[in-house]
Amino acid sequence: MQKPNKEEQLIAEINALPEGKNFKKIAEKVIADERITDEEGILLFDKASLGLTAILANYIREKKHGDKTFFNRNFHIEPTNVCVFSCKFCSYSRLYAHRDEGWALSKEQMMDIVKSYDGIPVTEVHIVGGVHPKMNLDFFCDFISQIKQHRPQLHVKGFTAVELDYMFRKAKLSVKEGMKKLHDAGLQSMPGGGAEIFDPEIRKQICEDKVDAEGWLKIHEEAHLLGMHTNATMLYGHIENYGHRIDHMSRLRNLQDKTNGFNTFIPLKFRNKNNDMSNVPESSIIEDMKMYAVARIYMDNFPHLKAYWPMLGRQNAQLSLSFGVDDIDGTIDDSTKIYSMAGSEEQSPKMSTDELVMLISQAGRKAVERDTLYNEVVQF
Repeated sequence: MQKPNKEEQLIAEINALPEGKNFKKIAEKVIADERITDEEGILLFDKASLGLTAILANYIREKKHGDKTFFNRNFHIEPTNVCVFSCKFCSYSRLYAHRDEGWALSKEQMMDIVKSYDGIPVTEVHIVGGVHPKMNLDFFCDFISQIKQHRPQLHVKGFTAVELDYMFRKAKLSVKEGMKKLHDAGLQSMPGGGAEIFDPEIRKQICEDKVDAEGWLKIHEEAHLLGMHTNATMLYGHIENYGHRIDHMSRLRNLQDKTNGFNTFIPLKFRNKNNDMSNVPESSIIEDMKMYAVARIYMDNFPHLKAYWPMLGRQNAQLSLSFGVDDIDGTIDDSTKIYSMAGSEEQSPKMSTDELVMLISQAGRKAVERDTLYNEVVQF
């Protein structure tokens, strides 16, 4: 008897589920590489079982990447936690008015961090922090230039659109001019932070004073037009609803259609410790896994889906590899405080390469070290 192919197996698994017949059309779209609609995305969130979304998401994940799971060797520099903005979900920043409670590193101190990795085979430095009024565009252009002079092969990924919007406005430069200046200084790619939820009403409630959705998307578009790749995020599990999530992903999907400049999509779980939204309960692990699965199904033009392990925790990040995720970020270092201060599972977020490889292997996947742009460095 001939063994069923993957497509036949997928349909059989879906049909075996109690609600399977209601999602046959979506399953057929997945097999045909056809895009699901916003309404179908909301339907998956609202009515599909976790098992059904996992089956569909894992099919897509394995069709794109097989058993490969990517990570990179990187380290973080957080220049400051002093910030002019006051996002209600943030446990990390200290308002500029209370800057004595925070830290602000000099260029020399940050270069000392870079130099501490001399001789260590890291491929990326990730620079992101608060929005400090004295750390302006020229300050960071000079710092990036120093990094590239010291270690030309180190990929510099840095700054959320929130940081950049403030820098550009303060420098009285257009987004295009500001991005070109940073790119010329040596900035090679951008993380995806600051996106939160694009819906203006939700944004008004949780992060009213920082760059809006249109501004965030414009900065990433300009980066893409310069040949830079960027990431995209979404903060989920707070006061948003499923419609807000799909609207957010739809705007990202539309920009990706236009520029093809996004590397990966990273759903970020809201954490409620030590912030102004501590009354909002956190999402369950079931909700987390469904978020990853629906994202993988809906974000058809994003090559990668990442689970940020310091935020999710090692075991849950491992679990996410069965729900569409093919990347769990990097080795990082225990310098990153953004999520540990908000009550994440990882209070000292640092993993060696051996630990990351073991974590991936235990989930039945094949660990692959990548660089920032997903070129494969080593298969384990």
